[in-house]
Amino acid sequence: MTLATISPETLSRRTLLFVNAAHALDHYVLLIYPTAVIAIAAQTGLGYGALIGLATGAFVAFGLCSLPMGWLGDRLGRRTMLAAFFLGYGLACLGVATANGPTGFAVWLLVLGIASAIYHPVGSAMLVSHARRLGRDLGTNAVCGNLGSASAAGATAALAAGFGWRAAFVVPGLVCLALGAAFLALVPGDGERRDGRAGAAPTIPQRRPLALLAVFAVAVVAGGMTFNLTTISLPKVLDERLGIELPLVLMGALATLVFVFGALIQWLMGRLVDRLSLPTIFVGLAVLQPAGLALAAATQGLALLLGLLLTVAAIYGQVVVNDAMVARYVPARHRATAFGVRYCLGFTASGFVVPMIALMHDRGGFGLVLGAAALCGLAVWLAALAFYLLASDRRGESTVPAE
Repeated sequence: MTLATISPETLSRRTLLFVNAAHALDHYVLLIYPTAVIAIAAQTGLGYGALIGLATGAFVAFGLCSLPMGWLGDRLGRRTMLAAFFLGYGLACLGVATANGPTGFAVWLLVLGIASAIYHPVGSAMLVSHARRLGRDLGTNAVCGNLGSASAAGATAALAAGFGWRAAFVVPGLVCLALGAAFLALVPGDGERRDGRAGAAPTIPQRRPLALLAVFAVAVVAGGMTFNLTTISLPKVLDERLGIELPLVLMGALATLVFVFGALIQWLMGRLVDRLSLPTIFVGLAVLQPAGLALAAATQGLALLLGLLLTVAAIYGQVVVNDAMVARYVPARHRATAFGVRYCLGFTASGFVVPMIALMHDRGGFGLVLGAAALCGLAVWLAALAFYLLASDRRGESTVPAE
């Protein structure tokens, strides 16, 4: 099969299916170990703290390696790199399953993290190149990633309980390898769409691209901090401040419902991206972050829950908006690199959140944690407002698209 024997529409449809599957797997596989480690600790006799610390390399690589992976995507071809993601992820899963000691786990988890870094810069660039309706397809893709995250703990626990912890890595590893083989067989090339339709994500030219880049970078970094401060602490926040005594299972279910609400907001944002200007959506959505977090920091009970819902709506919706902004403001030939920078900044900055939560909780409880998150949310809104003003100042710009 060659590009000459497959229609552009069929190629785009197949590409989007594989990109969505890759997003779900990217988040699912990266979260296997935090659940499987409980069974590993029981079997090996190693302490939970020592074992969970071995995953540090994986999560650091997930952020730091996004930039070089995006650069490689622009130079080696995105199809080549997405195939490397499927095959590399599958082999890394099987490698972790063979580990028998701390060194083996640390090495294979690092390989897993490096492979995981391929998806976001490369997959996002492929998505916007083949999207038939940019906002709708970005929203669908974001929901796929959230479903992968949400299902990881339950599926891993079930596989580990039924077949042992190694099966929790072997099964998704084999799925990754099978999808990699199918991707290479069914998607013969990058097949960039250049038909000029809305789905092809034409670039919006700007007079001050460096200023836009600077404020967007601030929004990405502050948004990554807000995202992790909120999502990591959310279950414990509900436990301490909701004011209702609930069993752990129900508390976890409530936290899951909040995240599902966030996924629905991503779907809605995808629809709005196709109807409204991105700077308008960005500034309107971003204001919900400091407002929701300030409400949550100052209240308890149902008011706290309302504040958290507003916050989750804003931070999850911003993921879709940020990706759409890269698609609309960066020329196609540089998008994989741009996505690499975007995710490198966001994931790396948010990696400092866990020790921050521990420190602030010890000194001021979750009121201090949520207050700090509100300040980060305020920085996001100010950056969004600056982006809106800069993007609106288009006097004298060229009307010729940059692609």
